[in-house]
Amino acid sequence: MIRSDRELHVLQNPPLQETKELILEIELNGKMKLEHLMNAMYRKFGICHRVLSAQIEYMDGRDFGYVQLYIDVSPEDHRRLEHYLVQNRLLSTSVEYTCRKYT
Repeated sequence: MIRSDRELHVLQNPPLQETKELILEIELNGKMKLEHLMNAMYRKFGICHRVLSAQIEYMDGRDFGYVQLYIDVSPEDHRRLEHYLVQNRLLSTSVEYTCRKYT
């Protein structure tokens, strides 16, 4: 049986959220391993990141030091990530990244 629908359903893309490029510095204090943090950022929040610099020391299976990450996130995802870092007792600071464009 052939059925014709009289209404045309149009799928629209969700509106694009404005994102910000940030440099996020996280201080590792032995509470969480760097690998777990990177995995959580990608799996839980869908945040892709690039490691800009890191200075990490490993003592007794714990990570100490800091890591600087480049992330491009929406304000809502940034708030969720900050809340996650506070819950896990990791200190973090973020700076808005602006790239100079030469013509």
